[in-house]
Amino acid sequence: MWPSTLLPFLYTPPSSAYVAAMSVVSLVSLANAGLAELRGNHMAYSKFWHVVSGAGAGAALLKSRDGMLVAYAPALVAAAASFAVPGAVDGARAEILSAALAIHFLKRVLEVLFVHRYSGSMPLDTAVTIGTSYLLSTVTLIYAQHLSHGLPDPPVDLLYPGVAVFAVGIAGNFYHHYLLSRLRAAAAGGGGGGDKGYKIPSGGLFELVVCPHYLFEIVGFFGFAMISQTLYALALATGTAAYLAGRSCATRRWYESKFEEFPARIKALVPFVL
Repeated sequence: MWPSTLLPFLYTPPSSAYVAAMSVVSLVSLANAGLAELRGNHMAYSKFWHVVSGAGAGAALLKSRDGMLVAYAPALVAAAASFAVPGAVDGARAEILSAALAIHFLKRVLEVLFVHRYSGSMPLDTAVTIGTSYLLSTVTLIYAQHLSHGLPDPPVDLLYPGVAVFAVGIAGNFYHHYLLSRLRAAAAGGGGGGDKGYKIPSGGLFELVVCPHYLFEIVGFFGFAMISQTLYALALATGTAAYLAGRSCATRRWYESKFEEFPARIKALVPFVL
């Protein structure tokens, strides 16, 4: 029996083998990916692409911008298309969740097109893997929400606080992506130090942590979980936090290896803590 007294903020999980399996797979696979980042086994994109052992040997490559579009566009299409599928989006909570997912991935696509600055390539299989993961998680979030329609609402309603948390996450993530894009532009134009023109980021929460954009992405995913209040959404948010924590620690270690005087006060993800 579902322990509603212990978890009063979640819907009773539906009797769906698919959703149950995806909850476990998402949490475990993302947490394992975070551990892999800590061990130096990096996903082949961003600044870690060139340090992946054997990466690119005979592999099909895309321009980085094209690769990131492959990663984000399918989830955007799925979130937007959910409104056109009869019965897929039932009730205000489901509508808000699908809208938030569409906003999240539309922002990602627009950032790829107009904000981020790329210089290099990305393995096709990496782009497809990321895109498939985002697509499956988006579809499963919407499906799990659909299955909760008609069930008794959780005793603790987190819908509108979740909207606020999501808004903070997406705004903070965009702001720090913008700061990173300005940094890359300055490095490209001014011959910045470090590998491939990288500089130590500054401004905003970059004064306290290496990856504030990841911190706000985690906030956004917990916003999804609060809007949804399904077990799958919570598992996905927790797994995302574990993965991005591992990648943040790997990023901080990378900066330490490239800059001799990297400030010890700057943490990886959470100010003053991690």
